[in-house]
Amino acid sequence: MSYRRAEEVLPRDVIELIWQYIDGENLYIPRKTENKQEWGKGTGIRQELFERNTSIFQEYLKGCRVEELAGKYFLSEKSIQRIIHEMKKTA
Repeated sequence: MSYRRAEEVLPRDVIELIWQYIDGENLYIPRKTENKQEWGKGTGIRQELFERNTSIFQEYLKGCRVEELAGKYFLSEKSIQRIIHEMKKTA
């Protein structure tokens, strides 16, 4: 997420109104409902995680142990177990 200076985008009277409530702190303004995107849609991370989890599941089905997968993917054994469990539900 990037930040923009209020002085660059808001009229002075709006800034003065905001100052009545918050002065010199960061303020998050959420997107309009119609402009919201699903998590990871803009960055592609959702697809990357799906591909990683699919690889983990395929390796598990080929006989790779949870401990090995945890080491290979730098995840906890519990995380690997959770991924396998979730992938079993969708398979």
